[in-house]
Amino acid sequence: MPVADDIQSSWADEVEIDQGALPAPSEVCENGLKIVTEYKYDNDNKKVKIVRTYKIEKRVVSKSIAKRKTWSKFGDSATDKPGPNPATTNVAEDVFMQFITSKEESQRPDDSELDGLKTQTSSVIFKCRTCQGEHWTLSCPFKHTQMAQTKAGEAAKTSEVKTAPTNKYVAPFLREGGAGRGTGREPPGARRDDVAAIRISNLSNFAVEADLDDLVKGFGPVQKLYLAKEKSTGHCKGFAYVHFKFRADAAKAIQTLNGHGYDHLILNVEWSKPPQNN
Repeated sequence: MPVADDIQSSWADEVEIDQGALPAPSEVCENGLKIVTEYKYDNDNKKVKIVRTYKIEKRVVSKSIAKRKTWSKFGDSATDKPGPNPATTNVAEDVFMQFITSKEESQRPDDSELDGLKTQTSSVIFKCRTCQGEHWTLSCPFKHTQMAQTKAGEAAKTSEVKTAPTNKYVAPFLREGGAGRGTGREPPGARRDDVAAIRISNLSNFAVEADLDDLVKGFGPVQKLYLAKEKSTGHCKGFAYVHFKFRADAAKAIQTLNGHGYDHLILNVEWSKPPQNN
């Protein structure tokens, strides 16, 4: 007859007992490495073994960091071992900060404010207008000589030339820095921009700049094209202006295109007339 002590529990009871408790975490230090082994359940309620390996390093830190490491732990980590506890502490990568200036430099008075109080290192502070010496003009030893009178006369002439008012009208393009820009007039002998410009009329209402370029590019280099358009519809008004680089090319274009049939219309090509000033 079997004894009651020999009765063993079923395998199902052993599985339930096994699932109820997790092995205690362990730490092993060897060859400068710290190996921490832990066990936990994942989202699928399966037991998972986690192994973390840390490299033990000795670093020289500042006094404030060393003092902070001696503080005793508190709260949920009061009974923890030295070092971070993964259950309460999230260990991230080290972030090193590089300070441009230290506290000592920031507390140091600004040198730029004291620079004005320092003695000038340059030997030349002022210069005489008469003899170019290193003294005031009033105390110049040559102020009553011929040199002082000559300097004063030259200075007076220079100021009169610069500031002398005149009642005579000066054309804008003849004024200093004018160069004839934006004045509406051009200096005599200046090259007009429309000496090699032609006017093409009787164009189709559907003509575009590309059509005009194809029409005239075979005669020579073109500097500028202008196709007149309606503001409301954007269609061509029927005429355009073409500025050639050379007058000979413009004359060749007039001779060839005047009376030429283009897009079921007869073109009228002539020299561009200069604008009349009202």
